[in-house]
Amino acid sequence: MPDTVTRLDLELDIPWSAVFLPDGTAVISERETGLLKAVPADVAREPGTAGAGAVELGEVPGVVPAGEGGLLGLALSPTFANDRYLYVYLTAQEDNRIARLKLEDSGGGNLSLGEPDVIFTGIPKANTHNGGRIRFGPDGFLYVGTGDSQRRNQPQDPGALGGKILRLTADGRPAPGNPFGNAVYSLGHRNVQGLAWDSGGRMWASEFGPDVDDELNLIVPGGNYGWPAVTGAPGRPEFLDAKVVWPSTSESSPSGLEIVGPTAYVGALRGQRLWTVPLEGEEAGTPVAHFTREFGRIRDVIRTPQGGFWLLTNNENPDFVLVLPPPD
Repeated sequence: MPDTVTRLDLELDIPWSAVFLPDGTAVISERETGLLKAVPADVAREPGTAGAGAVELGEVPGVVPAGEGGLLGLALSPTFANDRYLYVYLTAQEDNRIARLKLEDSGGGNLSLGEPDVIFTGIPKANTHNGGRIRFGPDGFLYVGTGDSQRRNQPQDPGALGGKILRLTADGRPAPGNPFGNAVYSLGHRNVQGLAWDSGGRMWASEFGPDVDDELNLIVPGGNYGWPAVTGAPGRPEFLDAKVVWPSTSESSPSGLEIVGPTAYVGALRGQRLWTVPLEGEEAGTPVAHFTREFGRIRDVIRTPQGGFWLLTNNENPDFVLVLPPPD
């Protein structure tokens, strides 16, 4: 991990997720404001660029922020060059839902937002435990991390949407081959916050524990990860153990997740650090902490087009982006 990082001050208000467009432009979601903001490619690439700043694209209609809810995860369509779709996970009046909007090129390097097309509804909402991470997998399907929304009966119910990882088509239908014949891909989760795939195509997810046992899990279709019956890695045969367990949530509260080569990079909120975790096949090694309490709460970790990372901070008033060079 490099010792030097660059701070990119964009006057952000609780950024939650970011994606890079094919031309290098970054798009960021703000949880509380419901705004999408764009960072021009030259600024994203060279943080010291004169006149650096984030351009307001617009407010996503229907966002009702409260507590941990609001405008949350972003995912770029795998066929963005043709369809121009940006997918968003948002908290609405009655539920959490997924919509897609077109990012139209309005000329001169400017972007404009199309009207949202809501493709999936009914994910339970609450003041906390709303999940919110979305990401397209190597198979082209959209994976969705949800929270239990303080409804402890939901994570073990394969017919409920809370406390799950969902797998959807690009149009919001349950993906073919899902293990329960509906949108559910895995169950027994408390509050999924990060999704990523390793070089072998294996899926990993970061997850908040209660006051103990934050987790990094290897996800398999139909897998039951135990919440609320168990947390961490108790070794009960009916549940899948976490591959990494942080016993104290003050050290982690793992959020955004990225995997590059044999290493998982995990942002920590309460822990206020970046964790690196060595991966070897289906196993994970001992986590190593970086930048502990130097930059505040780390909400998301995003791979840049240059091979480095963006780290989104939260609750720093205003929030900022840390830019890391590519790993050695």
